[in-house]
Amino acid sequence: MTTVQKIKEIEDEMAKTQKNKATSYHLGQLKAKLAKLRRELISPSGGGGGGPGIGFDVARTGVASVGFVGFPSSTLMSKLTGTHSEVSEIDFTTLTTVPGTLKVHGAPIQILDLPGIIEGANDGRGRGRQVIAVARTCNLIFIVLDVLKPLGDKKIIEGELEGFGIRLNKKPPAILVRKKDKGGIAITNTVPLTNIDQEEIKAVLSEYKLSNVDVTIRQPNMTADDLVDVIEGNRVYIPALYVLNKIDAISIEELDLLYKIPHSVPISSKEWLNIDELSEKMWDALELVRVYTKPRGQSPDYSAPVVLRRGRCSVEDFCNAIHKEIAKQMKYAVVWGASAKHSRGQKVGLDHILEDEDVVHIAKK
Repeated sequence: MTTVQKIKEIEDEMAKTQKNKATSYHLGQLKAKLAKLRRELISPSGGGGGGPGIGFDVARTGVASVGFVGFPSSTLMSKLTGTHSEVSEIDFTTLTTVPGTLKVHGAPIQILDLPGIIEGANDGRGRGRQVIAVARTCNLIFIVLDVLKPLGDKKIIEGELEGFGIRLNKKPPAILVRKKDKGGIAITNTVPLTNIDQEEIKAVLSEYKLSNVDVTIRQPNMTADDLVDVIEGNRVYIPALYVLNKIDAISIEELDLLYKIPHSVPISSKEWLNIDELSEKMWDALELVRVYTKPRGQSPDYSAPVVLRRGRCSVEDFCNAIHKEIAKQMKYAVVWGASAKHSRGQKVGLDHILEDEDVVHIAKK
C-alpha cells in the first residue's frame, strides 16, 4: 500500500469516527499517524530524487520574498515586476518558478511566481511538491484567486499548503514538550483544555514513542493538531494574503462581500485596480523596517534605505547589514526618529531597537 493510500485510509477512518470520551485516544493516535505519513511525503527517505527539479532553484535577491500561488497570476506578476512567466493552457498555469523584483517604499522585494498548485500536489501529483518546497521559504504568500470562484480554490490551495506543514496566518502554538530520562508523562496546562483531553494528548505522545516527557500547555483552545505540529517541529508559519483578482467582472455589492474575507485584497490586474492597497498590505505583512544612513557632517541619504526585518532590527543588525566589521569598529550610534527619546537625536549602543524610517549615524572608535 502506498503512502498516499495509507493517508486516505486514515482520513476516511477519522471522518467516520465520532468524537467522544471513548474515542479520543484512538483519534489522537490517528492524527499522529497521519502527520508522520505526511512527513514521509514531504521528505521521502531513500533513493536519490535528484534535487528540486528544473526551474525551481531560485537565487535569492531583495530583502524579503513573496510567493504567488494559485490561480494564474502571471499577468499580475509581469505588470508588477516587468518579468514574463512561461504559461500552459490550463488553469493554475505557470510552468517554472519565475523571480522578479518589486520596489516598495524603496525596499527591493523578490516576487516569485510559483507554478500553480494542482489539487493533490501534497500527495505527490503534478509538480506541486517542488512548488510548495519553494513556498516554505517565502516570507509572505499571495494566494491569487478568481473572484468568480474564490472559496473553492481557496480551500484547495490552503489544504495543499497545510499538508506540507505550512501554517498560514498563524503563530507557533504555545506548547512545550520536554523529554526527560524517567518519570513518565506530566501534563501541565495554564489554560482550560476545551478541544482536547488528557487521553488524546497521551495517545499522540504514545504514537511518537514519548513515554517520559513534560508537556506544558499555554495555548488557548489547543487541538491535537497543535500538539502534533510542536512534536514534528518542521512546520513553518507564514503570513498570507488572499488576492482576489478580476473585480472588474463583479458588482459593487459583491465587492463589499469580498472585503469580509479575512486577509483579502480584491484587485483587477487587467484594469490595474486597487494595486496600491495590495502593495501597502504586502508592506505591512512583511514587517520591514527602513533605516537611513547619515554620514558625519552630511544630510541623511534617503535614496537607499538599509532594510531590516522587525524582530531583527537592532543597531547591531543595521551595522551587519552594511558590513560585518562596522559593529566591531563602532564606538556609539546616534539615532533620530521614532525610536529616539529626543528629536535632537539619541546616543545609543548596539542593542538599541530601531523603528521604521529612523536615521542612524555610526561613530567609530
